[in-house]
Amino acid sequence: MEPTFTDKILNSSTLAKRIIPCLDVKDGRTVKGVNFINLRDAGDPVELAWQYSQQCADELVFLDISATNEGRKTTLDLVKAVAEQINIPFTIGGGISEIADADALLNAGADKISINSAAVRNPDLIKQLADAFGKQFVVVAVDTRFIDGQNYVHLNGGRLKTDWETFKWVKRAEELGAGEILLTSMDYDGTKNGFDCDLLSEINLNLTIPLIASGGAGNMQHFTDVFQKANVDAALAASVFHYGEISIPDLKKELKRNGICTR
Repeated sequence: MEPTFTDKILNSSTLAKRIIPCLDVKDGRTVKGVNFINLRDAGDPVELAWQYSQQCADELVFLDISATNEGRKTTLDLVKAVAEQINIPFTIGGGISEIADADALLNAGADKISINSAAVRNPDLIKQLADAFGKQFVVVAVDTRFIDGQNYVHLNGGRLKTDWETFKWVKRAEELGAGEILLTSMDYDGTKNGFDCDLLSEINLNLTIPLIASGGAGNMQHFTDVFQKANVDAALAASVFHYGEISIPDLKKELKRNGICTR
């Protein structure tokens, strides 16, 4: 029997939350922008991965952000180099369009794979991956932007608007076998004004799988807010970690002080 919304709220509120740094990688370097544009260098992904593993991050996400737009696969050599530096769960995304791509990343060190554009263009890919590797292996990433009173899914690193309403797409992804949803608010991304708690809360109530919040983290209070207000299972951030504005050990202490259990 599928858990009810109430079950999810009760279970999620008692489960340990996850803090996840994200490496957005382009041309072999970690980059970060605002609203998906104006990218600037944020460091060597291999070095940053090692630092986050040492800081006891709960997981690490690696997104080859230009792979799909450039029509290529994720750079396996760099993925392998990162995987060798960490001892925490590792999610990889970018340029995955078939089972063979996921298999190659699994062999390179991935614990999970993240699919975005390919999933929207070929929704059956979600089911294929879940059947081949298990639902826990499949993270469906969703880039969403608010346009004309509605949230719409965007592809190719946020460059291309689709006709999919975000709420309908995330539910469809769950039905097809997604193990988690990684939701990035493009309107909030890089602004450091906080997560889109209203959107995340509404989506979370309609899912029975874990929801990872992304986009907008600027200080430790923002993490407390997204866990308390939207009850998400994990919070992902990039620049505040990359540039040393927030240390993960300090963040976990602050969350504990606010009654939020982390791993």
